[in-house]
Amino acid sequence: MAPASRRSNSSLPAGYVEDKSKGPMLRFQESLPRLPVPTLEETTARYLKTLRPLLTPAELEASTKAVEEFVAPNGPGRKLQEKLIARRENPKIKNWLYEWWNDAAYLSYRDPVVPYVSYFYSHRDDRRRRDPAKRAAAITRAALEFKKQVDSGTLEPEYMKKLPICMDSYKWMFNASRVAAKPVDFPVKFDPSEHKYIVVIRKNQFFKVAHEVGGKQLNASELEQAFRRVYELASAQRAPAVGALTSENRDIWTDARATLLAADSGNAKALEAIEAASFVVCLDDAAPVTLEERAHAYWHGDGQNRWFDKPLQFIINDNGTSGFMGEHSMMDGTPTHRLNDYVNDLIFNNKIDLSDPTVRSNLPEPQAIKFAVTKEVQAEIDRAIKDFNTVIGQHELAVQAYQGYGKGLIKKFRCSPDAYVQMIIQLAYFKMYGKNRPTYESAATRRFQQGRTETCRSVSEASMAWCKAMADPSLDDKTTVELFRKAIDSHLEYISAASDGKGVDRHLFGLKRLLEPGQELPAIYKDPAFGYSSSWYLSTSQLSSEFFNGYGWSQVIDDGFGIAYMINENSINFNIVSKGLGSQKMSYYLNEAASEMRDLLVPTLEAPKAKL
Repeated sequence: MAPASRRSNSSLPAGYVEDKSKGPMLRFQESLPRLPVPTLEETTARYLKTLRPLLTPAELEASTKAVEEFVAPNGPGRKLQEKLIARRENPKIKNWLYEWWNDAAYLSYRDPVVPYVSYFYSHRDDRRRRDPAKRAAAITRAALEFKKQVDSGTLEPEYMKKLPICMDSYKWMFNASRVAAKPVDFPVKFDPSEHKYIVVIRKNQFFKVAHEVGGKQLNASELEQAFRRVYELASAQRAPAVGALTSENRDIWTDARATLLAADSGNAKALEAIEAASFVVCLDDAAPVTLEERAHAYWHGDGQNRWFDKPLQFIINDNGTSGFMGEHSMMDGTPTHRLNDYVNDLIFNNKIDLSDPTVRSNLPEPQAIKFAVTKEVQAEIDRAIKDFNTVIGQHELAVQAYQGYGKGLIKKFRCSPDAYVQMIIQLAYFKMYGKNRPTYESAATRRFQQGRTETCRSVSEASMAWCKAMADPSLDDKTTVELFRKAIDSHLEYISAASDGKGVDRHLFGLKRLLEPGQELPAIYKDPAFGYSSSWYLSTSQLSSEFFNGYGWSQVIDDGFGIAYMINENSINFNIVSKGLGSQKMSYYLNEAASEMRDLLVPTLEAPKAKL
């Protein structure tokens, strides 16, 4: 989703109450509405509408029958709906979906977080700080400014459509970690006032670097000195890659964690030191140049110089390039997007003093965090490295940095930039496969308490009709443009409903969760169309920043693509990932689709009036 806007003064909408005792950041939390439960009729009608472009008439007839059974007066859907409404009305539960979703989508998920859950941002180059120690110091110093506001609760809330949105997930940003466990992982949060340090990783070695000493935060010169010292201390050979364990399947990592803890009593302390750190800075001995090289560096790196369970990792390479990697379980991309945008805005627009040359003499040395690595632990590390290389080797990544135009021109076409780029993706897929398949776009539901995301199903009858029209030389441009406008309108209708908590997928998921053990699965869930229509052959999402030159993550099914995109003023950036389906070819088709759409719509622009 596009970033939520911020504003310092808001005229309060009806129903929202400011509780100033909670501090600026959380002042609206208690008056945010609860996530709604749509009616069964609303959801099932919308569901059938999304099936129409995907199914044959016979398949659609079978799906319609299953839906009718589900919503009939004595159908199974009615009882489940009553239970779901009761759950929503329970005063002890702020959001009926929140715990279920965190569990099912993230914490119970057993595949490795990298590459299947983590995501990355690639930062624009800082020409004034090609030196990696300087770049690391500037980023750390700016991130600490943001942390100060989060910890003190003074950060201004975000807004969507002038309404304040949920800021609850910010508590999982700093001094937090995911912890591997069976059958479900869990998050941990530490007191920021007792853990005033970051963890720096270089050549697989971990160091504690204090970011506050004697009640005073370190300035950029002091942080730079600390980073230079880490480079010196870690200049010898690489250490055993304990961090690689966090790249494993979660059950394997859980067992490896037990092996690590059993190997030496000091390992528990080392683990906690990393988990409790404010955030992680990875000093990689790599020098990526191309956008693809950078994407690989920030998305997964070598799988070793990382701690993949931490929600925040800033990555600085030997050539001064930088980026960010996020762990997704307790926090979606919008908060970390805001953090990274803020950090780069402070640096590039000189909104922070990085020039103070003062370096105090009493600063502590970076402190090595030591793990005792027995032969059993080393065997786990070796397996993790091998498994990581196998998994990453299956993936193909391509970057399409489209420079033809961006949101500036799209707005002149009187289009929502996001809906427009969704149609680029639909057309590119149609070009490649001659058909459209189920597509996910992330819609933010953060205007509700503990809101996270809902699915926007991007394929509609209108989008499919337009894709076919683009391939039909017998149709004139006027007709094709009319079909395009209908496709855009259809997309906007769905994403607005999804953001209002009235999508299809989370509601059907919630109803299914309420089935009793042993209760027969209703026909709607057994219907092949249910599984097919939620198999994301295209998994897509947008976060845009003029400070980034890349953003991305993985596909979600083996037969699908993950397409992350950024819509900047004069460019559109696509990060395309698949398991060898032809990411480079998809990149080509995205470029071709974007150019064809421009050529279709430019003639619709009003010609500038001649000056008299």
